[in-house]
Amino acid sequence: MSLTGPGNYYEDFTIGDVYRHARGKTIMEYDNVATTLQVMNTAEGHFNEDLMSKSGAIFPHRVNFGGVTIATVVGLSMQDTGENALRELGMDKIRLKSPVFHGDTLYAYTEVLAKDDSGQKDAGVVHFKHYGLNQDGKEVFEGERRVLIRKRGPR
Repeated sequence: MSLTGPGNYYEDFTIGDVYRHARGKTIMEYDNVATTLQVMNTAEGHFNEDLMSKSGAIFPHRVNFGGVTIATVVGLSMQDTGENALRELGMDKIRLKSPVFHGDTLYAYTEVLAKDDSGQKDAGVVHFKHYGLNQDGKEVFEGERRVLIRKRGPR
C-alpha cells in the first residue's frame, strides 16, 4: 500500500497498515564519506578499503556508517509520514540488522503501530515502525518513531 499524496494527516493512518514508500536510494561513496567525516567518525571500517579487503575483517569492503543508513531509510519515508508532522517526539528501538555497502540500494517500509490522543485539538500522535531493505530484500534497519501529526480541518 502506498500513501504518497494528500492522504497523510493523522486521520489517514490506520493501525496495522504497512506502506512501501515510492523511492529508493543507492548509497554512493559521497553519502558515506562526507557525512561520516562531518560527525568525526574516522573508523577504518568506513574508510580503509585496503585494510577491509586484506585483514580477514568480518566485511570484505568498507561498510556504510549506520547513521547514514538510518537517515536514508527515515528520509525515504518522510514524504508519507512527515508531510504534516508538527513535531518529532522520539525515535528508539533502532537496530542495524545487516551491513550496507557502497552501491547498495535501500528501500523504506513503514508500519503504523499505534495512534494516540495528543491533548491538542489539531493534532495526534502516530507511532511508526520503519524498516529498510536493500536491493536483495535483506533487512538492514528497523526503528520506531513517534510523531505529532496535524489533523484535517481548520487550523
